[in-house]
Amino acid sequence: MTPSRRQFLHLAAGVAGPPLLSGLAYADTYPSRPVRIMVGFAAGGPNDILARLIGQWCSERFGQQFIVENRPGAGSNIATDAVVRAPPDGYTLLLVGSPNAINATLYENLDFNFLRDIAPVASLTRGALVMVTHPSVPALTIPEFIAYAKANPGRLSYGSGGVGGITHIAAELFKQEAGGLDLQHVPYRGVAPAITDLLGGQVQFVFANLATSIGYIGSGKLRALGITTAARSEALPDVPAIGEFVPGYEASSVFGLGAPKHTPAEIIDRLNREANAALADPTFKMHLRSLDAAELAGSPADFGKVMAGETEKWAKVISLAKIRLE
Repeated sequence: MTPSRRQFLHLAAGVAGPPLLSGLAYADTYPSRPVRIMVGFAAGGPNDILARLIGQWCSERFGQQFIVENRPGAGSNIATDAVVRAPPDGYTLLLVGSPNAINATLYENLDFNFLRDIAPVASLTRGALVMVTHPSVPALTIPEFIAYAKANPGRLSYGSGGVGGITHIAAELFKQEAGGLDLQHVPYRGVAPAITDLLGGQVQFVFANLATSIGYIGSGKLRALGITTAARSEALPDVPAIGEFVPGYEASSVFGLGAPKHTPAEIIDRLNREANAALADPTFKMHLRSLDAAELAGSPADFGKVMAGETEKWAKVISLAKIRLE
């Protein structure tokens, strides 16, 4: 069952219920011991690095350790479940992101309701994907690719990092928004092997992370047709946004911090202020650029609206594409 948009917005507005402990006095003493940031992905990846960057910033600003704890598995559901069950005292946080929004529909029997059980704390980043093709594909632009795909239904295949991941559903959204293209999906265990097969011509295109593909784009081994975010990427300024040719198309990876519902509003506000301070810091912004991510500042309510919108958006794509986990 897809969670309601209203539930997450209520949490963002602080009306989900009374906090376990409240009052400015409690917030003033926070944190008095180490804080855990749960990450639903393995160490070393961009999501893990982002959590460690904001954790280091908070450690320095609060004078207490913010420790990243990796609990990979089930598309981040294991880590999310751990935070849902944690005391709502601000000492267990979650790296929230697009996988949570996708999983709300993709997984049918979760023991939690993401939009109801995780309170938004602070948005951090929005990252783009890039649509890359093998040079053998006779298309230099998005319109040419769409025309070729329509003239050759079922002949083009695309690789992804796995069923239900952002590199999969970003492509499915493209298929839908470009007029119902007949394109074949080939899932891999991660984007890297999909890129390997793309280089070898086994698949014809991939919606890839910039970090894994930009070197091949520069060398001419792959051709970049479009960026998935609404605006062009600073890393590839000459590559147009797909939305410039497919009106309304936008697909990105959004990440931020969440906490168990009923976490005191004063604590959430303190964490939000520090996150926004980090996003305004030139050095911190430089680190985000190395992850090919743009800062996404805002209030807890702003982040709530973003994640509710992402959940609603991807629910429609998953339903229309009939995506199911096997």
